[in-house]
Amino acid sequence: MISSYTLQGGVNAENRVYGISATSSSRDPLRTVGVSGAYVDHPTITYTPVTGKKYIDSLLQPIPPQASFAMIQGGHPADFILGLSAQAINGVYNYSLGPARARAEDPTFYQVIEGLRRLQQAGALDVRTEKRNREQVTFIGFRSNAGPDVDADIRLVRKTLGIAPQTKELQLVFGATRGKGDQITLLTRSMLEILANLSSGVDVPKQHIAEGRATAAPAAGSKSRAFAIAHVHSSREYRANAYAAVHYRGYWFWIDDRDLDSKRVFTFLMVFSSIAETGAVPQVPILTIPAN
Repeated sequence: MISSYTLQGGVNAENRVYGISATSSSRDPLRTVGVSGAYVDHPTITYTPVTGKKYIDSLLQPIPPQASFAMIQGGHPADFILGLSAQAINGVYNYSLGPARARAEDPTFYQVIEGLRRLQQAGALDVRTEKRNREQVTFIGFRSNAGPDVDADIRLVRKTLGIAPQTKELQLVFGATRGKGDQITLLTRSMLEILANLSSGVDVPKQHIAEGRATAAPAAGSKSRAFAIAHVHSSREYRANAYAAVHYRGYWFWIDDRDLDSKRVFTFLMVFSSIAETGAVPQVPILTIPAN
């Protein structure tokens, strides 16, 4: 969206010494003074629909597993990143609302991602990337002998994911089931799947449900922290404390500016969306902007 602004102003004065006023029959002098001004905003809005290969790449293809662990290596919490973007780790499944994969989470899934989070905090989770045959390959390792608590978390992660104790380093690959002994598989979600799961955080108006415009989403997971959601409120009136808001069919849908967890999820949606966009750079639209 590009906006062009116009600011105009003017001053006029008139003095007729022997004129006759329109409101008086006397031959008094007529004096008038006037000031005028105008402010005009001319917005130009351009929409670029996502279609074809671009649509598939940005919405339907899973996020690369290497990108998820690169974010973890960059300091983002492992449990948050994997809870949002991972469908399964070495065959251990996350909660899902997607129509094709709707299921409850495996009880050990959150044990794994919480264990990885603690290892990350202790500096015992090693993620490195190297180039092999012109491709970027990611390896994951654990730094043992960092204390009894760290060693306990390493044993927990290894046992739950079926990783042999003697395996020093694991190659990260995309997949739904356990890979080879020296591999760890990560089944990631697409942006469309992430959005479908986040729909559980929307307060759907009862009127929209009654009219068949939407369905009420089930609660996200068996625990309050089972899945990172952005709580989207709905109301007839606009709320001044909204962090982001949109008006749709007579209702305002908004995220509370004081809800830090929801704001974080909303922000990471944009990050994952950028990661999911692969391929050629979209063509820049041609705009005609009037100039005076």
